[in-house]
Amino acid sequence: MKSNWLDRIGDLNPQMWREIKGRFKTRNLIVAAIISLLGQFTLLMMAMGGLPTDDRNPGSTEKNYHKYCTGISQECLQDGLGNFVINWQLWWIEIFTVLSVIGIFVLLVAGTYMLIIDLAKEEKNGTLNFIRLSPRTSQSILFGKILGVPFLLYVFAAFALPLHFWAGISAGIPFMGILIYWAVIVASCFFFYSTSLLFGLFSSAFSGVQPWLGSGLVLMFLLATCSLPIANLPTDWINLFSPYTILSYVVNASPVENSFSFSYLNLDSWQWFYFPLGSNAVATISFSLFNYALWSYWIWQGLQRRFHNPTKTVLNKGQSYSLVVCVEIMFLGFALQANNESYSRLDSTESNFLILLILNQLLFLGLIAILSVQRQALQDWARYRRERIGNRWGFWSRDLIKDLLWAEKSPSILAIAINLVVTFVILSAWVVFSSSNWNSILALPLLAVTMSLILIYATIVQLILLMRAKKRMQWAAVVVIALVVLPPIFLGVLSVSPDNFPLLWLFTVFPWAVTQNASDALVGVIFTAFVCQLGIFAVLNGLLNRQLKVVGKSETKALLK
Repeated sequence: MKSNWLDRIGDLNPQMWREIKGRFKTRNLIVAAIISLLGQFTLLMMAMGGLPTDDRNPGSTEKNYHKYCTGISQECLQDGLGNFVINWQLWWIEIFTVLSVIGIFVLLVAGTYMLIIDLAKEEKNGTLNFIRLSPRTSQSILFGKILGVPFLLYVFAAFALPLHFWAGISAGIPFMGILIYWAVIVASCFFFYSTSLLFGLFSSAFSGVQPWLGSGLVLMFLLATCSLPIANLPTDWINLFSPYTILSYVVNASPVENSFSFSYLNLDSWQWFYFPLGSNAVATISFSLFNYALWSYWIWQGLQRRFHNPTKTVLNKGQSYSLVVCVEIMFLGFALQANNESYSRLDSTESNFLILLILNQLLFLGLIAILSVQRQALQDWARYRRERIGNRWGFWSRDLIKDLLWAEKSPSILAIAINLVVTFVILSAWVVFSSSNWNSILALPLLAVTMSLILIYATIVQLILLMRAKKRMQWAAVVVIALVVLPPIFLGVLSVSPDNFPLLWLFTVFPWAVTQNASDALVGVIFTAFVCQLGIFAVLNGLLNRQLKVVGKSETKALLK
């Protein structure tokens, strides 16, 4: 009977059963249970130690005050037996909150580490390629890893569930509210675990530091969002990825007036396209679940492509266009916020614009990483084109443009340029139609300069990936980091200020530094920088075009021989 039950689980998802079976040992289960129960016992003892005690001298008339007491100004009152009357709901809600915070850290940080290190071990031992040959779909295999690899963490959390629910109900939190909170935790785990798998597949060239880097980034994210207030800026979107946001609504659902509150996060002023998102718990929770679902979908698009073919780009060019539109809509939605009292537009267009520039720089650096094509794929594409069209390699060929826009193995430069144009149109419309008095004459040229610089980075990365050198991915990452970090450092060391030499700063990732002293002449300087960048871009693309011709010609000759 037991064998049939286990066989059914194995048939449901063999990869999940493989992962669980490797960890389903009595010793492991006992250790996970003991750690969970011992942690809960320690928490309860510490909480009991925080209850008020009567330390006054016998016969003293001095009043005793404590946060758990129920009298006026939290004065400690005594019942008929001489015991203090305790605000047990407040006591329980603090236990609920502490358990929730610990659970978030343990599940997300430890789970991320487990998944990345498991994937790295599979890659090192060569078993990952064996798994790829399985007739099962990539969704089934990867979902099995998400369910199976952190199995002991799930055991740890399962033993903490009774106390967590008991503390929440004792604090007066509705049972449905606690269930909704766990639904958000499950969605959050699925998103972060899926992201960790994609990170593990994408960064296999950086083996050794992957688990620490991935879990460290999650840890820093959680620590940052613990105290990241709503500031009516595009960065407010970050709060949607943090379970702390929903925890604040669940905690405040308690009838306790002096409960452990997250009101310092300023969630009431949270808006998206002027919709008062933060003032409604249902809207916030629904939008949070939608946000997790939307970006988990995009993560899984990359997972399905990279799992069976590690040389593929994370997304194809067509998917990148939709992805950029989704991201820009999210960015712009949180940039359009109103004052919490009158819902009149805040004069924050300039600060929002600068933040959008930074966020888009990060977005397109990531897009360069996930769209840039490897050498072998470029060789195949160049050879295929040469065999098909001979020496007719004109750039303005309709067939060539179609390839550059949609083909899997073609260079990514034109696709990134199209995404930049889409972003430019969206942000330009926002700047032009903004009701702010901010001078938008500098905004559009500044946006153009920033995007032309990104095109230069994209071309450099594609040239490096076309080289014969080993570890091209590492070299591309090092070069891009150097181009981003070193120029502003050198200019700062040489005391080259944006006021005196604005042209030089326009070739860094901080072009907005020149707007501190805006003038009519600055528009001409920005235009000069833009023309120079286009010239550099043209030279680099000419070099890339020539390299592709050489590669395609040599590969064709090799095949003919």
